[in-house]
Parts: sequence; structure tokens; C-alpha cells
Amino acid sequence: MSSKDKADSLKDKTAGTAKEVEGKVTGDKTREGEGKMQKTVGKAKDILSDAKDAVKEKVDEAKKNMNKEKK
Repeated sequence: MSSKDKADSLKDKTAGTAKEVEGKVTGDKTREGEGKMQKTVGKAKDILSDAKDAVKEKVDEAKKNMNKEKK
């Protein structure tokens, strides 16, 4: 996962947690829900970034194997 991806997902998870806590403390269910949603977005970004990295690794591995076979 790139540093930019990590920072972006961490930002969403942190901001989401803050909103969720704020909503719980103030009794604002809408704000609490917004926080939960933003945390979920951050987690989804983590998953997508990990999947992107896995695909890139497989493509690089396939290219490497193709080059070995040509030699």
C-alpha cells in the first residue's frame, strides 16, 4: 500500500471515529452514522489498496515468468 493510500484511508478512519464519538456524546444519531460511514470508507480504501497491490504483484510475476520462458 502506498504512503498516499495509507494516509488517505487513515484520515477517513480517524475522522470517522471522531464524528462517531461526537455523535454519541451529543446524542446526534445522524453525526454518529456519518462517522460510521466514513470509517467504513476508510476500511474499504484499505481493502482496495491491498487488492491493487496483489494484482500488481501477480502481473509483475507473470511478466517475469514470460521473460524467463523467452530466454
